[in-house]
Amino acid sequence: MRLTVLGQYGKGLVQCEAVLGEAIRDKIERLKWSLWHGQVDKALGKIDDLESAIEPFSETYVRFPRLVKALSELRTYIVNNRHVIPNYGERYHNGEAIATGFVESTVNEVVSRRFCKQQQMQWSKEGAHLLLQTRVRTLNGELGTIFKRWYPDMDLEVEEIPIAA
Repeated sequence: MRLTVLGQYGKGLVQCEAVLGEAIRDKIERLKWSLWHGQVDKALGKIDDLESAIEPFSETYVRFPRLVKALSELRTYIVNNRHVIPNYGERYHNGEAIATGFVESTVNEVVSRRFCKQQQMQWSKEGAHLLLQTRVRTLNGELGTIFKRWYPDMDLEVEEIPIAA
């Protein structure tokens, strides 16, 4: 999303100065490529390059302060999330999933169905939030530890029962 916003600013820069604006748009594309391939340090360097490259527009581009702020926010985001930025290029080449849209779609469908007024039972917003927190902790493998803290004598090594056909 942040890169899309930068792309829009790049289009505005082209309107002010075609050649220099296109060069900046190319730098934005290279920044996207670095992030796509998990090259966080290169991406941060490219943000530095972009900050230098946009300086000539400080007087002529109306949205210059917002562009500077967008670059700053992107830098902060990358620095704060550098440990979870994956290499999508490598994932793609290995046939791994690179999008979570199918998961989000399923969650939205289940949650919206439960919030629907025609249902006999409904979730409150708080109840849905708590259920999702529990599900995330289950998937992250943290729920057993929490239960063990609450119930020290609880046996977590329970055999799974196969589902009947």
